[in-house]
Amino acid sequence: MSQTYDYDVVFIGAGHGAFDGAPALTAAGKKVAFIEEDRVGGTCPNWGCNAKIILEAPTKLLTESMQSQGIIHGAHSLDWKKAMERKQAIIDGFAPAIQKGMEMAGIHFIFGHASFKDAHTVQVADKTYTADKFVIATGQHSHRLDIPGKEFLHDSKDFLSIPEVPERMVIIGAGFIGLEAASIMQTAGAKVTVILRDQQALPAFDREYSDQLCKALTKQGVLFLKNTEVQKVEQNGSSYSIETTTGSLPANYILDATGRIPNTQDLNLDQIGVEYDHKGIIVNDFLQTKQPNIYATGDVLKKDVPKLTPTATFESQYVVAHILGEDKEPINYPAIAQTVFTMPRLAQAGVTIKEAKANPDQYDMIEQDTLDDWYRSVDFETPGQRTLIYNKTKQLVGVIELSDKAEDVVNALLPAIEFGYTKAQLKRLVTIFPSIGYSALDNLG
Repeated sequence: MSQTYDYDVVFIGAGHGAFDGAPALTAAGKKVAFIEEDRVGGTCPNWGCNAKIILEAPTKLLTESMQSQGIIHGAHSLDWKKAMERKQAIIDGFAPAIQKGMEMAGIHFIFGHASFKDAHTVQVADKTYTADKFVIATGQHSHRLDIPGKEFLHDSKDFLSIPEVPERMVIIGAGFIGLEAASIMQTAGAKVTVILRDQQALPAFDREYSDQLCKALTKQGVLFLKNTEVQKVEQNGSSYSIETTTGSLPANYILDATGRIPNTQDLNLDQIGVEYDHKGIIVNDFLQTKQPNIYATGDVLKKDVPKLTPTATFESQYVVAHILGEDKEPINYPAIAQTVFTMPRLAQAGVTIKEAKANPDQYDMIEQDTLDDWYRSVDFETPGQRTLIYNKTKQLVGVIELSDKAEDVVNALLPAIEFGYTKAQLKRLVTIFPSIGYSALDNLG
C-alpha cells in the first residue's frame, strides 16, 4: 500500500457484500475498514431474511398443525407478542457478533455516511479517509409509492417489527416480500388483501407456478386484487381507506411492497465517474466500476442474477480474491437457487421453464405431482408440483417446485445442476432414508 493511503481496501457498507469476504484481506496483511451508517450486518440479519424466517417459523408450525387432518387438535392460535419478542432477542445479537468477529480479524469500523471526494477519498462527517481500493456494498432500500397519504404506508422494515396482528392488512405488491408477508399474517389471524398492478405475482418465476401459489394462498383466505393501482390513502380514525382504480377498501395496516431501490444516492458517484441507473451500479465482468479501483458487490449492483444474500456473499468473496490476485478470471456465477418462504414454498434453480420452452431442441421437461411421492404425506403436505429440466445429454440443468419443502428439494438438487450430473450419477448418491433429500433424488423422472 502506498503511504499516501489510510487503507488498502475500504468497504462502504457492512453487510454480506462486505463481511463474508473481507477477513481474507486482513489475513493476507491488508489494512481494511468498513464504513457503515446504520447497523452492522446490513438488511439481511437485521431487517430482512433472518427476521422474516424467525417470524415465519411459528406460522409454519401452525399451518402444518392445521393440515394434520385432525391428528393434532385443539385451539390453533399464535401469540404474536411472544413471536416478536423471540425474533428480536435472536436478531439483536447479530450486529454486535458480526462487528466483534470483523474487529478480531483486524478490520476497522467507521460509522457514518460516506461520500466520494475522488476515486481514492471518501468523506464521513468532518473527516476524510483514503484507500487504494473501495468496494461499494450499500445494498437497497424500500421503494415508496408517491401518492396522497403515502405517510400511512409501511415498508418491510416496519412490517418485521409490527407490534400486533392487524384485523385487516392490505399489501401493495406481489413480489417476494408481499407474498411472504401475506402468508405470515393470514396464518397469524389477519384478513389479508394483496393488490397487484397487473396479472402476475412473482415475475421471477414461471406464471403457472406463481398462479398455483396464489391459488393456495387464496384457499387459505388471502384476497388478490389484480390489474389494480392504488391512488390514495385516507385515515379514518384508527383505520384507513385505500382508493384504487377498482374501488375502495378498508385497512388497519398497509404494507408498501412495491420493490426495492439500490442505495446509490448521496455517494457522489457522478463526481468520480461511476456509472449507475435505477437498477444499480454498472460494473464490468470483474465487478469493477468505470474507476478500476472501485468495485461494487451485493444488491446495489445492476445485474441479471437474483439479488439475494448468497449472491452478495459470492460476489464479496470473488472481489476479495480478485484484489488479492488469486482469481484473475471474470466472475462466473454458479446456479443460484431462490425461494419464496410462503406456505407452500416456491423454489427454483438453473434453467427456467421459459428458457426450456423457448429452446425445445436443447431441453426436455418432466412434470411431476409431488403427492405421487409417499414421503410427502408424512408432514401432511398439500398438493404441489415440480418440473425437472434436462439437457439432451441427460444432465439435470433446472428445477422448479411448489410444495411445503420446495427449498430443501432444490438445495438437494443444486449440486447436480451446478456440476452437470446425469441421472446415472445422481443414482449413485445413497442418501439418508427416509428424508426429503432421498425423496428428491429418488424421483428424477
